[in-house]
Amino acid sequence: MQDKTSERSTLAMANRAVRAATLGSALEWFDFTLYGAIAATVLPKLFFPALDSTVAVLASLATFSVGMAARPLGAVICGHFGDKMGRRNLMLGTVAAMGITSVLMGLLPTYAQIGIYAPLLLVLLRVIQGFALGGETSGGQLMALEHAPADRRGRYSGLIGMCAPLSQIVANGVLLALSATMEPAAFESYGWRIPFIASIGLVVVGIYIRLRVSETPAFVEMKRLGIASRGRPLQDAVRLHYKTILRMMLFFCGPTALFFLAVVFTLSYLNNTLGVSKQTSFLLLMIGNVCAVAGSIIGGGLSDRFGRKPVLLFALSATFILLLCFYPMLATKNFVVMALAMGLFMGFTQVQTGVQAATFVEVFPTNVRYSASALALTGAGLLAGGSVPVLAAWLLKLCNGSPWGVVAMCGSVNLIALAMIAVGPETAGIDINRTDSLDGGQEEDAQVSGRAPV
Repeated sequence: MQDKTSERSTLAMANRAVRAATLGSALEWFDFTLYGAIAATVLPKLFFPALDSTVAVLASLATFSVGMAARPLGAVICGHFGDKMGRRNLMLGTVAAMGITSVLMGLLPTYAQIGIYAPLLLVLLRVIQGFALGGETSGGQLMALEHAPADRRGRYSGLIGMCAPLSQIVANGVLLALSATMEPAAFESYGWRIPFIASIGLVVVGIYIRLRVSETPAFVEMKRLGIASRGRPLQDAVRLHYKTILRMMLFFCGPTALFFLAVVFTLSYLNNTLGVSKQTSFLLLMIGNVCAVAGSIIGGGLSDRFGRKPVLLFALSATFILLLCFYPMLATKNFVVMALAMGLFMGFTQVQTGVQAATFVEVFPTNVRYSASALALTGAGLLAGGSVPVLAAWLLKLCNGSPWGVVAMCGSVNLIALAMIAVGPETAGIDINRTDSLDGGQEEDAQVSGRAPV
C-alpha cells in the first residue's frame, strides 16, 4: 500500500512538472507568434514613425531579431546556474521574467508619447525576454523529464513539443478575432496590446504550478553527492561532451529548419510565387499546425514503445521523401492536395520535435545536462532557425522561381540530421541519474545506468 501511495505521489509530481513545462513553452511560442505578426504591421507606425516606411519595418523586425539574439546568452548563463543551483528556482525566475516583459510590452507608451525612449524600452524588454526564453526552453524540458517515469519520458516530451504549433494556432486565432471585431484604428491603438497583457494569466498559472513542483530527483541526488557545488557545468559540458553537443545540435537543425521553412517561407511562396490567396494560405498553415500537434504527441508516445532512434529515423526519412514532392504538390493549387502536403510535412517534422526533449535529457549526464542541452538547442536555433527563410528566399530568386534550390538545401540539412541519429545510441529507458566523475571525466555508475556513449 505504501509503495502504491509513493508511486501515485511521484506520478502526480511528474504531471505537475510537465504541465509547468508546457505552459512555459506555450507562453514562449505564443509571444513568438504574436510579436512576429505585429512587428511587420503595427509596431513600425507606433514606435518608428520618424523613419521611412520600409526602414521602419526593418527596424521593427530588428527588435524581433534582438530578442532571438539574446536567447543563446540566456541559455548559457541559465544552463550554468541550473546545473549548479537546481532547475526549480531558476524556472520560477524565467517564467516570471517572460510574463512581466510581455505585460510591459502591452503597456508600453508609443513614440508619440515618450519619443525615442519608446523604441529603446522596446529593445530593452525584448533583450530581457529573449534572455529569459533562452533559459526557459531547455530548463522546462529538464524539469518535466527528470521527474518523469522512464516509460513516460517520450509521452511527456511529445506534450512539450506540441506547444509550438498549438500556440501558433491560438495566437493567430486571437489576432484574427481581434482584427475581425475591431476597427483598424482601434486595433492599432490598443487592440494589439490585449494579447500581451492577457498573457499574465498564463504566467500566474505557470508560477502557481511551479511552486508546487519539487526539485528534480536527478538534481537532488547530484547535490547529495556534492557534485553540484564542485562542478563547472559549462566548462565540463564543452570539455567532456562536445561531440555529443555537436551531434545533437546538427540533429535538431533538421526539424528546426523544416519548421521555419513551413511556417515562414512557404507562406510567402504560396502568396507571391503561386498566387494563392492569403486566406487560403493561412488556412493551409492552420491545417499543418493541427497535424503538427498530432505528430508531436504521436511521435513522443511511439518513442516510449519502439525507442527514440527508430522513430526519429523513420520521421527523418519521411520528411526527406516529402521534401521531394512538397512543392510539386503545392504547385497543383488544388486545396486538398496542398492541405495533404502541409499536413504530412509539418506532422512528420513535429514527430522529430516531439522526441527531441527526451533524447536530449537522456544523452547528457545530470551535472552538465542543462548547459549541454542549452548549447545544442540554441546552436540549432541559430544555425537553422531565422536563417532558413532568408536563405530559402535567396535560393528561390537565384533559381528563377524554382523551389529545387530550397529543396536541395533543406534536404541536405535533413540528411545530416538523419546521419547524426543513425550514428548515435538508443537512449530510451536508461538511468538518467548519472554524473561525470570529478576526477576522471567518465560518467559515474555508467555500467548501472546504461550510459549512452557518444
